[in-house]
Amino acid sequence: MAGKVKELTAIQIKRLSKPGLYAAGGATGLYLNVASGGSRSWILRGTIGSKRRDMGLGGYPDISLQKAREDAKEYRSQMRRGIDPINGRRADKTALKWAQAKTISFQEAAYQCHAKKLPEFKNIKHGKEWIRTLERHAFPVLGSMPVGEIEKTHLLKLLEPIWQTKTETATRVRQRIETVLSWASASGSRSGENPARWKDNLEPLLPTPSKITKVVHHPALPWQKIGAFMGELRNRNGIAARALEFAILTAARSGEVRGMVWSEVDLVSKLWIVPEERTKSKRDHKVPLSDDAIHILKKLTRFEGIDFVFAAPRGGMLSDVALLAVMKRMNVPAVPHGFRSTFKDWARSNTAYPDEVSELALAHVNSDSTRAAYARDELLPKRQKLMGDWAKFCSKAQNSGRVIAIRGSKA
Repeated sequence: MAGKVKELTAIQIKRLSKPGLYAAGGATGLYLNVASGGSRSWILRGTIGSKRRDMGLGGYPDISLQKAREDAKEYRSQMRRGIDPINGRRADKTALKWAQAKTISFQEAAYQCHAKKLPEFKNIKHGKEWIRTLERHAFPVLGSMPVGEIEKTHLLKLLEPIWQTKTETATRVRQRIETVLSWASASGSRSGENPARWKDNLEPLLPTPSKITKVVHHPALPWQKIGAFMGELRNRNGIAARALEFAILTAARSGEVRGMVWSEVDLVSKLWIVPEERTKSKRDHKVPLSDDAIHILKKLTRFEGIDFVFAAPRGGMLSDVALLAVMKRMNVPAVPHGFRSTFKDWARSNTAYPDEVSELALAHVNSDSTRAAYARDELLPKRQKLMGDWAKFCSKAQNSGRVIAIRGSKA
C-alpha cells in the first residue's frame, strides 16, 4: 500500500528548480512540473471512469501552493462524482467567449466584416465607399450598440428618414447592414434572424425602392449631333480628348477606357479584351476595334514602365473627371457615359442590326437572346461591322460649324 505523500511547504516548493515532476502533497494527485527552461506549473492527475486525465491548474507562482491545493481538492471531488472537470472548464471558456462576442459593437463588427470583404471589391475606391456609407449613415444610430442587440425597430429608425429622399443611398445602407449582421451571426456575435433582411421582413414596412425612385438618365448627346461633336473633339489635343474619342468609338465605359493597359489590346486582330475584374458584368468583354479606334492607339506615345494606354501626365490612371472636363470645355451639357446611350439610339434608329448586337457591344446581358449570343460567338463578326459603321457615322458632319449646345434636349 502506497504511503501518504509528504506535504511540501511553500519554501520547499519555491526552492524546486531541477526539471522534473514533484508531488506537492496536501491534495491527491497534485504535482509541480518544473520544465527544462525554468518555468513551473501545477498539474492534477486523476481518473475519470477508466480514463486517466492530466489537468493543468496554472503556473507557479501566479497560482500559489495553497490555491493549487484548494483547486485540486475541488476537481478531485468532481472526478469522484464522475464529472470531467476539463470538459467543464472548456464549456465555461466557450460560454465566456460567446458572451464576449455578443458585446462587440456594430461599428467593430462593420470594420471586421469590411476587412474580410476587401478582396471582393473591384478596386480600392469601391472598398472605401462601402465602409464610408456605414460610417456616415449607420454608425450614428447603430455604431455603439452591441451587434447582438440590434433589432428591426433600430433599422427602421435609421432608414425611414432617408428612405424616400435618398432611396438609392438608403438601399445600399440596408444591404450593407444586412451583410455586417450576417457576418456577425456567422462569427458567433449574434443569433436569430437578420433584422436588415428585405424579403418578408422590411419589405412590408417600407416602400419598394423601384416604385419611389425616379430614374435619372445620364445626359447624352443626340445621335444626330455626334458627327459635329467628333469633328471638334478631334481638333483638341491632350490624352483625355483621345481617351474620350476612343470611348465613343468603342461605346465603352469611361472606367474601362481609363484603366485600359496595352496587354489587353491585339492590334493585329483588332480586338480589345477587357478582363472580367474590370467589367460590370464580371466576365471578359471582347471589343472589336474599328480602323479609327486602331488609328488612335497607333498614334499614342508609349512610355517605358507605364502600362496604361491613356496614362495621366504623371504616369498613373486618368481621373474620372478628366473626360468630363473635356466636354465642359466644349460647352456640351452631357457626360461621357451618355455616349453609350447615343450609340444605342443610333443603332436602333439608324441601322438594321438586331438589338442583341448593340447590347453585346455595350456589354449588356439582360435578355435571353443576348445570353444565347454569348453562348455562341458573342456575335463578334456582326459587332465588328457595327463598330465600323458607327465609326464612319461619327466621322460624318451631321451639323455644320461648331457643336450646338443641347441644353433642354431630351437625353
